[in-house]
Amino acid sequence: MENYLKTMIEKRRNGSKAGIPSYCTSNETVIDTILARAAKTGQPVLLEATANQVNQFGGYTGMKPEDYYRFVSDKAKALGIGEDKLILAGDHLGPLTWQDLPEDEAMKNAEELVYLFAKAGFTKIHLDTSMKVADDPEGLLSTETIARRGSRLYKAAMKGYGELLESKPDAIRPVFVIGSEVPIPGGAKESEDSLEVTKPEALQDTIKTYERVFKEEGIGDGIKDVIAVVVQPGVEFGDDQIFLYDHEAATQLCEKLKEYPDFVLEGHSTDYQSRECLRSMAEDGICILKVGPALTYAYREALFALSMIERELVDEGKQAKVIEVLDEVMLESPDNWKKHYHGTDREQKNARKYSLSDRARYYIGDPRIEEAVKKLYSNLRESRIPMNMIHQYMPLQFDAVRGGRLKPDPQMLVMDAIEKVLEEYEYATGPA
Repeated sequence: MENYLKTMIEKRRNGSKAGIPSYCTSNETVIDTILARAAKTGQPVLLEATANQVNQFGGYTGMKPEDYYRFVSDKAKALGIGEDKLILAGDHLGPLTWQDLPEDEAMKNAEELVYLFAKAGFTKIHLDTSMKVADDPEGLLSTETIARRGSRLYKAAMKGYGELLESKPDAIRPVFVIGSEVPIPGGAKESEDSLEVTKPEALQDTIKTYERVFKEEGIGDGIKDVIAVVVQPGVEFGDDQIFLYDHEAATQLCEKLKEYPDFVLEGHSTDYQSRECLRSMAEDGICILKVGPALTYAYREALFALSMIERELVDEGKQAKVIEVLDEVMLESPDNWKKHYHGTDREQKNARKYSLSDRARYYIGDPRIEEAVKKLYSNLRESRIPMNMIHQYMPLQFDAVRGGRLKPDPQMLVMDAIEKVLEEYEYATGPA
């Protein structure tokens, strides 16, 4: 079977509109919603796991690459989604999680990481060597260094793929994404006044340097496996700010892309963009649209809405109190939000709840929160959610419930809230 992403590039090269959302998440409810949507639409679905979430040491999910692959593919198979329609990807694969180590150790870990992702069957791999490690000199990394390290990771990945072929001769060949202008995973840490779009010269330098280095490293044909370059197209988000895509500001970058018909651009941090901005990005050649925190934000937002309904319907002593339990868990283990949220105690408390960076996603899978969510669902099923409260707290779901297209079940309401995000990306990448 041919890699669908290769087919997408061919369609675009022939002048057709092409693009695909890239859903980066490890949250089970979000994944279930994405796969259920894919089963309904019949469209290919791209799911990504980052090196922080999934790695050879378990990441913050506790899953290794083969675990995540099995976790998602088993769900997809149960829904009737064929292997040719499911694209599993590794994002930010490189020394990201080992930046405090010297190059030799960090890169050995990174090589093992991409090897395991490819061996597990992941078919889209982001070779991300843009970050510095402990013994790198002062200043920005050169494109040469980034490409040299990227070539090492490509070799490790293809070794893993070669071993996969021994047990699965029809395994889909992976494709690769390169690029050094990668926004911080999960959004900006601090408020910013403006964003600088990747310069056309930087895009050309990245592609040309990788082409030369791959050839020098004896893997010249490997550049044919590279389909995209990560760039900064001028989109980003922080605690309470969103930088919308500006077609005019990205014109020079997108014009330069036309010189490289075998490549598309990949945009990270596209969360919270308008559907019109997303569509404009896809039309301009930013064909892979990464989204992550916006998905779990929609999940968290729906849980909070249901919690407000619970306060109205259920005696206090019986309430699940999801909002309070989440904050308690975050306060007990602040490592995943403390460096990101600043200000007074009140400002930090509000950020833990409402920040668009959604650091709450690191905690939503905690057993105590999962238990609280189950209790919330149970309480609301026993009480029956009235239409007037759906109108008050979940207005986007009200119309579907009123029209009989959506049952007023708490879990169904949550999944529909997540699905609203998916619909924006389907609009952006779907037929003209």
